[in-house]
Amino acid sequence: MNADTRKILVLGASGLIGGFVTRDLRGRGFQVVGVARKLQASQKSGAFDLELPVMSMDVAALARLLRDHRVDVVVNCLGVLQDGPGSDTAAVHRDFVARLLQALRESKRTIRLVHISIPGTTETDRTAFSTTKREAELLIADSGVPFAILRPGFVVALAAYGGSAMVRSLAAFPLDLPDEERAAPFQPVAMEDIAATIAWLAERDPAEVNGVTWDLMQEEPVTLGGVIDQFRRAFGTGEWPRVAMPALLLDLGAKLGDLASLLGWMPPMRTTAIAELRRGVSGNPARWMTATGIVPKTIAQMAGQRPATIQDKWFARLYPIKTLVIASLVLFWVVSGFIALVISYDAAAEILSSHGFPPSLVAPITVGTSLMDISIGVLIAFRRTCVIGLIAGIVASLGYMVGAAILTPELWIEPLGALVKTGPAIVLMLVALLTLDNR
Repeated sequence: MNADTRKILVLGASGLIGGFVTRDLRGRGFQVVGVARKLQASQKSGAFDLELPVMSMDVAALARLLRDHRVDVVVNCLGVLQDGPGSDTAAVHRDFVARLLQALRESKRTIRLVHISIPGTTETDRTAFSTTKREAELLIADSGVPFAILRPGFVVALAAYGGSAMVRSLAAFPLDLPDEERAAPFQPVAMEDIAATIAWLAERDPAEVNGVTWDLMQEEPVTLGGVIDQFRRAFGTGEWPRVAMPALLLDLGAKLGDLASLLGWMPPMRTTAIAELRRGVSGNPARWMTATGIVPKTIAQMAGQRPATIQDKWFARLYPIKTLVIASLVLFWVVSGFIALVISYDAAAEILSSHGFPPSLVAPITVGTSLMDISIGVLIAFRRTCVIGLIAGIVASLGYMVGAAILTPELWIEPLGALVKTGPAIVLMLVALLTLDNR
């Protein structure tokens, strides 16, 4: 069947893999419906880019979606790394797949399911992420639905998100992983090879190729350290002296990442990510290569032979610093409000009293501004309200500066320069606001 007559539904079209596959398949002439819970403005190119509450859709709603768009191929790119607020590995990887399979059967159409999974075996699965991924594979294999399960290795693309962003950051700094983590197997795959495989499957009838499970990755074994070294070559940092991080620091970072996830953030360094990193990424791509004729790119071709652009370098350097920026702003606002409210309340109130404020207003203003500062810090701490908190922080800071210029101008020249330092704090909040997007 020709590409322009085959309709493909991509679930998870806002993600790293789903977004690339959607664009690539359209470029090849396929009709593609991209579905995600939320699409960025840049990801909406037409009527076939749909924002739908996919995870809450029941079997009937999914079957209707398949029938209404006369879908021939479903590409399932949905996945979450770890359980937390708004993320349930079992619900996304297993329960949704069960509903999708039932919808495929009830659609009364012959539809191939291309499912994006992970490399590995049941014996080496240790996390909820990997075990639920494997449970989905078993459901698919027993479903009677035409399917192909793709198990990409470490995905390398021009865009970076999650683990791929973390690897780039390691390559951009004079830091290294502990020897044990560096030695973990880490076979990568180019995003273009994943998209080419899906296009190859979409061009063929289900009866021609069905029931396959393929590992997608470069054929030659490589370690995580070797992958990072290739990115160092691209960044020009290969000859830099490096300090190896102790394993304890990785574990601490993972715990802090878990804590941040409770506030709605999705940091790449969490306990599941470190556990999967230590397990490694390996597989045998021979069956995939033989069937499709695709020769996978090597990590040297993906990264080492492509000099990093200034955009690559800025991103890699700023990516981990972004966490420090957000954390420092949270501490700045919460601690400053707490000090004025509890530790130095009398001194804060005295500033107002000494400048002629009515005694009846001194306490309410001191308490109110302190609680406002603490509230701004709390708003910034939660991902959902971070934008509101940052804007509120900028407005409050400008208000403090204007108010001080009118009421207490001598504070501008006091030795510690408290008001002068407010300007850089505003700039830091602008930086946080402008770098908040993850995708």
